[in-house]
Amino acid sequence: MRTVPDEVEVDLVVHERREPAAGVVTVDLRDPSGAELPAWAAGAHIDLVLTDDLVRQYSLCGDPGDRTTWRVAVLREPDGRGGSAFAHDKLQPGATVRVRGPRNHFPLVPAPRYVFIAGGIGITPILPMLAAATAAGADWRLTYGGRSAASMAFADELCAAHPDRVVLRPQDEYGLLDLDAILGEPAADTLVYCCGPGPLLDAVEQRCARWPSGALHVERFAPKEQGAPVLSGAFDVELAVTGTTLTVPVNRSVLEVVEEAGVQVLSSCREGTCGTCETTVLAGQVDHRDSLLTEEERSANDTMFICVSRAACPTLVLEL
Repeated sequence: MRTVPDEVEVDLVVHERREPAAGVVTVDLRDPSGAELPAWAAGAHIDLVLTDDLVRQYSLCGDPGDRTTWRVAVLREPDGRGGSAFAHDKLQPGATVRVRGPRNHFPLVPAPRYVFIAGGIGITPILPMLAAATAAGADWRLTYGGRSAASMAFADELCAAHPDRVVLRPQDEYGLLDLDAILGEPAADTLVYCCGPGPLLDAVEQRCARWPSGALHVERFAPKEQGAPVLSGAFDVELAVTGTTLTVPVNRSVLEVVEEAGVQVLSSCREGTCGTCETTVLAGQVDHRDSLLTEEERSANDTMFICVSRAACPTLVLEL
């Protein structure tokens, strides 16, 4: 499993708030007592528990070396489900918000070279990766696209810091990113990291089909479309810790069934994107339906996200 083992749940205070681009705010969170926050690495995210029934995940985009502050950037989405509006309207300096994390399902794997591709607010997990890659002496290039230059957060500072490595491509000036030029030929010893809207990630995955296995790493903000389940009927889950066997019907998730049985499982997005409900698989085959695991991780068959993934066999044995 890739979940950070020492994540915490704590109330933090909004220390500072900025607007680095049109429709985007950054929020700096600190412990009210001045205590250090848990360490994190590039690619990590946290949950903001905005209300009892409104929990959202945001990438940490500050400096991992600064243990006093966790920074997130939030794009206001007028057609969203309320999380971004709450963050923009309510998370003012002095406000308190409950935070869970950090958790990392998008870690930066060591490599001599990187191709970074960011779309819109997808720049947030990429920011600390650029700093980490630079510190490691790796060669890297970033192509950053957005609707317009005014909407592209952190663009000016990125260009000022890395003028020979960063290419900005606002869509209203250049059109869609030229992925064929960026990814047309696989490059040796090079990893590709991409974060942004679903259509961009789908297009990048298509271009990287010819790249070596494991070269591409993506993070999705919305679930990837899945096909029909492997099993058309119900299946059983055996909970190894409690010794209980439960039946999961077609119209219920594993998470819902185990919660109904009184087993407490930490969860958040319930759509297979945040990684909160990651559960160890002790036996059985999984029908992975999340948007997080790589093909290699799915083949290992040792973990699953029980909010969306199901069984590909009559019985799964879980470490619950």
